[in-house]
Amino acid sequence: MSLPYYRPEDDPGPSFSALLGRLGNQPSFDVPQAGEAAVVPHGTTVVATKFADGVIIAGDRRATSGNLISYRTMQKVFAADRWSGVAIAGAAGPALEMVKMFQLQLEHYEKLEGHTLSLEGKANQLSQMLRGHLPAAMQGLVVVPIFAGYDRRREFGRLFAYDVTGGRYEEEDFVASGSGSLFARTAIKLGYSPNNDRDTAVDLVIQALFTAADDDSATGGPDSMRGIYPIVAVITEQGYQELAEDELAERFEGLLTTMSGREATT
Repeated sequence: MSLPYYRPEDDPGPSFSALLGRLGNQPSFDVPQAGEAAVVPHGTTVVATKFADGVIIAGDRRATSGNLISYRTMQKVFAADRWSGVAIAGAAGPALEMVKMFQLQLEHYEKLEGHTLSLEGKANQLSQMLRGHLPAAMQGLVVVPIFAGYDRRREFGRLFAYDVTGGRYEEEDFVASGSGSLFARTAIKLGYSPNNDRDTAVDLVIQALFTAADDDSATGGPDSMRGIYPIVAVITEQGYQELAEDELAERFEGLLTTMSGREATT
């Protein structure tokens, strides 16, 4: 297979999505007809918070279709590249496809330009993808991600929230998305400090997801019987790293012990 050639005015440049469009392979989603209800798996809840050395991003594992549990082990947190991550909430299929395209775009840019896109540029790229998805979102296939990463130029972690139109908003401290976001955000707010160390911040996002699962039926809590725990990733100057399930299980056991002690004294 030979590589395509373009005139200078038609060159798609480092944009992978623009390249696909030139080749006629731009991905599309089946949009339901007006008035039809799209019954598709939805994923919730995802959270992210800053801490002293970077950011932490996490998500539960449950996906629901209406009042039914579609999946118990859905992955909602992904590495976008070596120093950033994305967490998805909303329609599962389009969200997963968007993450794959986002990862390919960042890799494509780095190979063509010889350096990584700035963290601001990555956040803008995800915003453009959401804007392109707007017609499907207006028909019920809503995708609302969270983007987090370590800005190596400024040497600190940064968080970005989005809306369905592609609006991008940088958050100063923490952010949550999905049906349980209200409960998760409240839990993080009570324990947040910009000086939190890694362990304190990890415990905080775990408690936030546990609180969301306790009040929101679409959010999955820890399932020790099946060995299912949220995905939690730490992003620092050393890069993106997911916590092992053994560590998460131990931390949840500690959380349950602490909460049981509180209830016993009330």
